[in-house]
Amino acid sequence: MEAVSYESRICRDQKKIEKFLSEERVGVLGMAGTDYPYAVPVNYIFYKNSIIFHGMGTGKKNDLIFQNPFVCFTVYKEIGTVTDSVPCHADTSYMSVMIYGKVREIKEPKEGAEVLQKLVEKFMPGFYKHALSENFIQKYRSDTDGKAVSIYQIEIAEMTAKENLVEKSQLFKG
Repeated sequence: MEAVSYESRICRDQKKIEKFLSEERVGVLGMAGTDYPYAVPVNYIFYKNSIIFHGMGTGKKNDLIFQNPFVCFTVYKEIGTVTDSVPCHADTSYMSVMIYGKVREIKEPKEGAEVLQKLVEKFMPGFYKHALSENFIQKYRSDTDGKAVSIYQIEIAEMTAKENLVEKSQLFKG
């Protein structure tokens, strides 16, 4: 288990964590790189207690996932700077969630269409009049590399959350 050292900041409210993950739009995917760790921001959905994201069928992210599917995924939101009369006591108001897990590629067209539809609904609600079909998922090819979209699911092994939420009156108004 990855322990949070700042005990007073631990968030154990599962409903709050799930709401946060459902509402935020971008997370940072951390992977073991060949020479250095590699972290890349991705759009995602929190769905059925897992993280779903997608991307081109080629590239560094795909290569690293196939070499080592164990990842860390971080979602955070900075709310503002907390003021204090003592400069060293100034702080940041935030919420963050770190997820550790294993990535699997979603290859089944029905499942792929279902989760990509959820992604489309999150980022462009009501924009498209028809749901994505299995046929669309099977036939779509990227203009960039001519390959099918890759859809990934992070199966969560563990998750930690931290928060420092304060009253608006405590935030810097500069």
